[in-house]
Amino acid sequence: MECVRTDVVIVGGGPVGLLLATELARYGVRTVVLEERAEVSGRPRATTLHARTAQVLARRGYLPAPALPLTEEAVSAPFHFAGLWGLELTAPAGEPEPLLKRPQAVLERDFEERARAAGALVLRQYRVVGLEHSERSVVVTAEHPRGRVEFEAAYVVGADGARSAVRALGGIPADESAPTVSAMVGVVRCAGEGVPEPGWHRTPRGWAVAKETHDGRWHLRVVDCLTPAADHRLPLGLEEFRRATSKVMGRDIDMDEPCSLSRFSDFSRLARSYRSGRLLLVGDAAHVHFPIGAQGLSTGLLDALNLGWKLAFTVRGVAAEGLLDSYDAERRPAAARLLEQVRKQVDLMRPVNTPVSLAELTAATGTAADVATETVRLALMVSGQDTVLPPRSRYPSLWEGRFLYNLELATDNGPVDAIRLLADGCMTLVRFGPTAPDWAPPPRLRGALRVVRSAPVPGLPCAALLLRPDGYIAWAADTAGDLVDIDEAVTAWLTPRSGVATMESATPVLTGSVPAGV
Repeated sequence: MECVRTDVVIVGGGPVGLLLATELARYGVRTVVLEERAEVSGRPRATTLHARTAQVLARRGYLPAPALPLTEEAVSAPFHFAGLWGLELTAPAGEPEPLLKRPQAVLERDFEERARAAGALVLRQYRVVGLEHSERSVVVTAEHPRGRVEFEAAYVVGADGARSAVRALGGIPADESAPTVSAMVGVVRCAGEGVPEPGWHRTPRGWAVAKETHDGRWHLRVVDCLTPAADHRLPLGLEEFRRATSKVMGRDIDMDEPCSLSRFSDFSRLARSYRSGRLLLVGDAAHVHFPIGAQGLSTGLLDALNLGWKLAFTVRGVAAEGLLDSYDAERRPAAARLLEQVRKQVDLMRPVNTPVSLAELTAATGTAADVATETVRLALMVSGQDTVLPPRSRYPSLWEGRFLYNLELATDNGPVDAIRLLADGCMTLVRFGPTAPDWAPPPRLRGALRVVRSAPVPGLPCAALLLRPDGYIAWAADTAGDLVDIDEAVTAWLTPRSGVATMESATPVLTGSVPAGV
């Protein structure tokens, strides 16, 4: 059997897996993606990216940076919580809009093109059937139209969805909750008096969301809160979909020309760990929840953006001890919060519990000021902008773990904003003030860390900031006296192994070969 040796194998070529592949390949990590499907699925899927996901994508160069100087005002967009409209999602000035429309299929094609251009090997029609995990490596066995092939890698990442083969074959346990509602989705053509009105429809039996497509069809999502969920693997036909829609709507809905009919529910799953030795999980392989609030795709992409640079630095030999474990420490709590938030939304959407409005829901906190505060809190939570990461320093500044929103820096090399500053994937030490003493990183950290000197920034009272590639603050010196801790701060994140090449010398070359024409 042919054996291909590489650094990382990613199982699953959806947008999350392909984004991770792009990130790794851009850092010079030899990366192979194994995907069962022959082509990108055209089924209606997620279409929205929330603010924090768009902000990190911009810092990694996947979205255009704003023009300089930064003069744009904050941008807001209306949104809902549990189907109750009233949230105002806001992105600060200089950031992407807070609700970015990007269909999942478009993202998948874009990331695949970028992954291939960066040097990743993307193989379609490869189904994983075996996995052997040891202290030194992982061997993945995959079937393809011409036979079988093995891939030996330092790490394997499961990006293969809710029925993850990596999670199952790797024996990674997960906590699950049983479904309580039955839901269906599909695209159909409706005619006559049965044509639904666009928007949200709440009834004593559940709720439905109707949206007209560009070709005059209807994209319908129907949730029956009174009927136990059927096995989501059972095929869904037009007649069953019509009956379920008519039942929830309380009137006959005539429909034909169905496509993309499927079932879903509020079943949830959360892996107990996102890392088991040399196995890691991202996206739906790690967490599954009811698809409300357009948060699933954004959460998966944030997983990939968090893991990408940490895994690359680990493979390239510059990561400090425990850096890769911080992926689980940062992303699993975020998913746990999301699952709890989604459960609350589903409970609020049951006919017996549904408030009349978001104002009624938030008014339970008391005063009008409390209502306003609670609405802002919900908006930040839904958009992911309330995330603060756990610190790694012994005596962390209040800045550590927070996200640095886009701002303009007057550096020795001219003006630059935070988005452009991080686009090359380095950790970046920014030192403020003309009298800041020089400090240079160890030679073996070339390509992983760089130092920039900037004039002080109004509203940012820091002597120095250590920025991660994803835009979060890894360390901050509040005063000039704190600069003596730079060495300790850097080594908490980056500790090069002796005898390892610098990050700059990366040339990804696979050993072994895969069947031609596949």
